[in-house]
Amino acid sequence: MTKQEKINNFNPNDIGDAENNIFGLPFSPDEADLVIIPVPWEVTVSYSAGTAEGPAAIYEASYQVDLYDANVPDAWKKGMAMLPIDEKIAETSKKLRKKAEKYIDMYASGKSADKNKTMHLIQKEINEACLNLNNKIKKDALKWMNKGKVIALLGGDHSTPLGLIQALAEQHDGFGILQIDAHADLRIAYEGFTHSHASIMYNAIQIPAVKSLVQVGIRDYCEDERKLSSTDQRITTFYDDQIKAQQYAGETWDSICKKVISKLPEKIYLSIDIDGLDPKLCPNTGTPVPGGFEFEQVVYLIHALVKNGNTIIGFDINEVAPGNDEWDANVGARLLYKIGNLCLVSHDK
Repeated sequence: MTKQEKINNFNPNDIGDAENNIFGLPFSPDEADLVIIPVPWEVTVSYSAGTAEGPAAIYEASYQVDLYDANVPDAWKKGMAMLPIDEKIAETSKKLRKKAEKYIDMYASGKSADKNKTMHLIQKEINEACLNLNNKIKKDALKWMNKGKVIALLGGDHSTPLGLIQALAEQHDGFGILQIDAHADLRIAYEGFTHSHASIMYNAIQIPAVKSLVQVGIRDYCEDERKLSSTDQRITTFYDDQIKAQQYAGETWDSICKKVISKLPEKIYLSIDIDGLDPKLCPNTGTPVPGGFEFEQVVYLIHALVKNGNTIIGFDINEVAPGNDEWDANVGARLLYKIGNLCLVSHDK
């Protein structure tokens, strides 16, 4: 059956069909315009674990999402499909997470990898495994990009999208990153792990094709990160407390969104850490922080970005931890659907 035949035979108003792909959509990755790479990985998380379960939980919750999107008529016809979850990645993550916990406990007690053999060996093993993961994601992303697909990545912790960003750098001369997050993620090899979830944006701006980084909603950061964001001309940070102060003084969210967009080039990579939202929307995420955005504020910003004519060349959603209920995954699934639709609109797909 062709894609068009599947569209003709599909009822978007019906209950989600668990025999189909994500959101109950009838498309295979080869037929979909947007291909989602799930990465069940959380080795270097420094507080609460659970994000490795994010992709599976979001996939399950996606069947409860109504497919009608008022911003994008007939959005479901564009086609999204998630690749199978790689259980080898999940198993490696689980094994190395236990070692990382031992390492972090020793690190917190004042020991260092420079002087402790056990810590040195764990650090080396984890850094190598993270590098291998990034290389695999880059290879997988390029495979689908070369087929004309737009790629999204679903974590896992926030270290996971580096390989996708590297893949995009091979196909685009220059682009900016729009980061929605509670944390700056500009630490250098946090806790000794080169590819820590707290180092993703520092690592990303080492890529020559990344011309700018615009951070929105940041409210938890260290002094070194603040200094870097204020001295590196490529970085613009819209801190959460400053955004709130402007709103309390009467400035509209629309006006603030225009300021954010003005700092971005035409091509954008979008990176969303779920903890950029108000913690009531993601209570089980690894490092929740008071403050943050409402769901519709984030959707409004991305919608404004697309209306402005910017192209979202790829995106990720990370740090969704399901906890003991489906709430976080429910929010994550709905955010994935909205952003995925807007991403495809930005490509005129």
